[in-house]
Amino acid sequence: MTSTQGIRSITMNVAGHATVLQYTVAGPDNAESVLVLHGWGSNASVMESVVRFLSKSFRVYNLELPGHGNTPPPAVAWGLEEHAEAVREFVRRTVANKFSIFGHSNGGRIALFLASEMDAPAALRSLILVSPSGIRRKPSFKVVVRRTLATLLKAPFQILPGRAKEYGLDWLRHTLIWSLLGSSDYRSLHGVMRTTFVKTVNSYVEDRLSKIRIPVLMFRGEKDDAITDDQMKILEAGIDDAGLVTVEDAGHYAFLDRPDIVESGTMLFLSGS
Repeated sequence: MTSTQGIRSITMNVAGHATVLQYTVAGPDNAESVLVLHGWGSNASVMESVVRFLSKSFRVYNLELPGHGNTPPPAVAWGLEEHAEAVREFVRRTVANKFSIFGHSNGGRIALFLASEMDAPAALRSLILVSPSGIRRKPSFKVVVRRTLATLLKAPFQILPGRAKEYGLDWLRHTLIWSLLGSSDYRSLHGVMRTTFVKTVNSYVEDRLSKIRIPVLMFRGEKDDAITDDQMKILEAGIDDAGLVTVEDAGHYAFLDRPDIVESGTMLFLSGS
């Protein structure tokens, strides 16, 4: 474990490969801990306002996930399982006491998955999630069209034998037309991070919600166009002890748009959970 100008790094083995994660630490040494997980396409610096208010009372670990910010991408493509494995190992080696997770978007997806695991860290006591992903969204007309075109493009290669099929599909994935069928997040990525994105965002947690036995507080901005109210209601109904706050005049980054609401709700929740 090393530290440079306040940014620390830790090396661990995930999926059989050495992985470096960067993070910062703030707050009182002996206080209860909060682990902060940013969303996809974001980075740890975006979460600094959350760190500031949490670190007044808690020991806060702001983790930067592979391929984001200054943290290098993984050696091989990761899915949700590998992200959860990395977080679990980080907690085991770094966090010395009870802790909660504050997760935004994909960070919330990782937190939900980890909390639902049979070997979830025993010290994990609660989740605070802002517009968490991980619940299937009813596809729009545009999404249906893109999926149909993708299926048609793959069809000729599906009938090829063995290696020919593998090489053909790999060639297709590197063509311009295939790239244009993907989301803007997908098109901005390359190499292992593109595959990591696909594996991660196509992992869902609906069937795991009943296994989450800790309190969960969730926020969603009323103007959020990435996570719908229906998705949040599925989460709220599926988790035994969950509450949902709709934040007025806020979008997907409710903790930036309305920090007053997110801060007051989070601190009240942590003081009572």
